[in-house]
Amino acid sequence: MRTYAGHTDPRAANELFRRNLAKGQTGLSIAFDLPTQTGYDSDHPMAAGEVGKVGVPICHIEDMELLFDQIPVAKMNTSMTINATAAWLLALYVAVAERQGADPRVLRGTTQNDILKEFLARGTYAFPPEPSLRLTVDVIEYTVQHIPKWNPMNVCSYHLQEAGATPVQEIAFTLANACTVLDRVRQRPGVSMPDVIGAMSFFVNAGIRFIEEMCKLKAFTRLWDELTRQRYGVEDPTKRRFRYGVQVNSLGLTAQQPENNVQRIVLEMLAVTLSKEARARSIQLPAWNEALGLPRPWDQQWSLRMQQVLAYETDLLEYDEDIFAGSVVIERKVTELMEAARAELERILAIGDPNAAIETMKRALVASHAERQRKIESGEIVVVGVNKFTEHEPSPLLEGGGAKAILVVDPEAERRQVERLRAFRSRRNASEVEAALRALEEAARNGTNIMPASIRAAHAGVTTGEWAATLRRVFGEYRAPTGLQGVTFATDGERLAALRAHTQRVAQSLGHPLRLLIAKPGLDGHSNGAEQIAVRAKEAGIEVIYDGIRLTPEQIAESALQEDVDAVGLSIHSGSHLTLVPRVVELLRQKGLSDVPVFVGGIIPEQDHDALRRAGVARIYTPGQATLTQIVEDIVTTVAEVRGRSAAEHARSASPGSAPA
Repeated sequence: MRTYAGHTDPRAANELFRRNLAKGQTGLSIAFDLPTQTGYDSDHPMAAGEVGKVGVPICHIEDMELLFDQIPVAKMNTSMTINATAAWLLALYVAVAERQGADPRVLRGTTQNDILKEFLARGTYAFPPEPSLRLTVDVIEYTVQHIPKWNPMNVCSYHLQEAGATPVQEIAFTLANACTVLDRVRQRPGVSMPDVIGAMSFFVNAGIRFIEEMCKLKAFTRLWDELTRQRYGVEDPTKRRFRYGVQVNSLGLTAQQPENNVQRIVLEMLAVTLSKEARARSIQLPAWNEALGLPRPWDQQWSLRMQQVLAYETDLLEYDEDIFAGSVVIERKVTELMEAARAELERILAIGDPNAAIETMKRALVASHAERQRKIESGEIVVVGVNKFTEHEPSPLLEGGGAKAILVVDPEAERRQVERLRAFRSRRNASEVEAALRALEEAARNGTNIMPASIRAAHAGVTTGEWAATLRRVFGEYRAPTGLQGVTFATDGERLAALRAHTQRVAQSLGHPLRLLIAKPGLDGHSNGAEQIAVRAKEAGIEVIYDGIRLTPEQIAESALQEDVDAVGLSIHSGSHLTLVPRVVELLRQKGLSDVPVFVGGIIPEQDHDALRRAGVARIYTPGQATLTQIVEDIVTTVAEVRGRSAAEHARSASPGSAPA
């Protein structure tokens, strides 16, 4: 039982961990901030506004020691949601264990280390696919040989569902990603495939479609057993077990009537616990208010108590047999999912090249998500409180407009973290750091397993940014596909037809097609919303410029100028909006683009809306607040209004009577 936690700085996160452990939590699940996940130090320009927002910043060995102060790592089961920099964070963890006097061979825990889904859905990659896969395999090889109780890879379907995957796609794409890694692992001499597969685990999503989700997990379990036996020759059935943990569906959490999220979370938890055949080994639940902002300790406690009530008060765990055994309905659905997923898996594996496979899967995810959004807008999919039963009583959970219903990270935390980082750099042994970085670069270039050099670098005082910068020098950088290429755009529907006509009228009045720049400033990699706005805007007849994730405000403003856009849409979910959005608006003004309205969407707490409006933002959208069609209608209408005012002001200033007396 765990909650996904970490914020502000190592000291604050440590206090949170120790409180949660005291409340009965049986393991740690660490959330790292975006600079740590993508390989930047807290004082890097790309880290501005992102430090400590979605997780804890870890820049060096002393940060990791502080994170585990008074927590003996040898007695912990620690899950780390880390991918691009998984080798580095594991190296820091091993170094802390050694400093605590523990033998690394006794360490238990998990590194997510599933880089392919980062290219598809989550966006926290740092290097191109092939060298990224090499690092993934390095971690697997090292842990199986030196940290045998560690789960070196947690293959994630969770984020694929968040990105729009159907159950069939979720199964097939996840297993394809696992095979892509395992095919490379078995090329390493001396590695036991049964041991590797026995150490692997999965991290799945459980949505609100209760029966389908349970059947999906039964299908996952059976296909994994089949795949590992036939493709990798694993004979021991205990090694072939589909061992998975789960976080239930954050995509389904709504900002409207957020109290409804409580029953959603409980139902989704039941979907992964009722069937013994496909029961989760560990569960972490989101908090009811995650669509509003960062949960408080009390919110996380509520989620933990849900698990404890199920485990200790109900009779769910008392039965030795699967209570659904023999169900015709369940077996029919499981067979249907298995057959479709098996065919899709074969199609993806036949592609071979991981770059091409990534592009194919990404395009499919964007299309599936677009279809889901259309069904929500049409009412075919009902979301209570969003597109049906929208009238409600004021919620006492949101007194004061919800300002007290979320955790707000201390705005001074970033400054303090940067100061600690610079102080650490100033007192470390520079010659040891330089020697460790040379050894790291040599290992990266010659193909030696990266872990020993990384552990040495951790002890020497190398920082997260230095580790990643060294590997970027060797491996290069990469921009993942957006998934918009080749997507079929809808043209039917009365409201969409009306929107297209409206867009055409405004374009005619402007004398050119509407051009919309959609951008994601900072390190936030959650691109689903931006992609879906891009799809709907294209369907409405707007020319869309979207270059993917991870752009600086300077890059966004320059793109707006060069592309001569009529509007800018910014998507941001990481909590860095008060830093990055005003900077974009100011840079647009400096470039003479004050008549280009800026729209912002994402997890933006209501108490921050006024500050963004004062900075010059035209409109703000939070999850589920408006349909995609409504948002695009607002963009078109606002462009017409702004350009109309600009034209009128220009005409007045140009008339003879407008000159000052």
